[in-house]
Amino acid sequence: MFKLFDMEDENKFSWKSLGDIEKGRKNLGTDIPVFVYRLFQFTLRDELIKQFGNEKTIEIFRKAGKLAGTEFSNNILDLTLPFDEFFAHLQKILEDNNIGILRIEKFDLITGSIILTVSEDVDCSGLPITGETVCNYDEGFLAGILEAYTKKEYIITEIDCWATGSRVCRFIGNVIIKNEE
Repeated sequence: MFKLFDMEDENKFSWKSLGDIEKGRKNLGTDIPVFVYRLFQFTLRDELIKQFGNEKTIEIFRKAGKLAGTEFSNNILDLTLPFDEFFAHLQKILEDNNIGILRIEKFDLITGSIILTVSEDVDCSGLPITGETVCNYDEGFLAGILEAYTKKEYIITEIDCWATGSRVCRFIGNVIIKNEE
């Protein structure tokens, strides 16, 4: 029998954990309003901050986003496409699913460094200005996608956000270089 969260499996989530949404929601369909997604995310964030503090919560959201980005990539995206075609494909999938409008500002083919923007981001567009970036899940999600495609480990950091007064989320990504000892 399939267990949604098998306690003996280190990585308990997999794409099949999502189930057959179309079969299960024949009348209501597969879409939900953004406010429902944000209610879940922000109330979960609030409880995690209360229990574990802000830094640990950010770490949890990044790790969850990275797992989601990896599963998303392996199950939705064509990872065999050349770079330009892959990013056009990714842009279309994100827009078609109302996640956000992705743009690449800069990509260094040699170092792998990248600057991305996401406008109309499902996580933050329209939030009040708080002076802090809030798209930690997106940081992980984008890292998971880039790692699945490039086979290199990435660190993604949000530098602009709707909550900081920007009208796009801007992310800087760099390949993590591991010292071979």
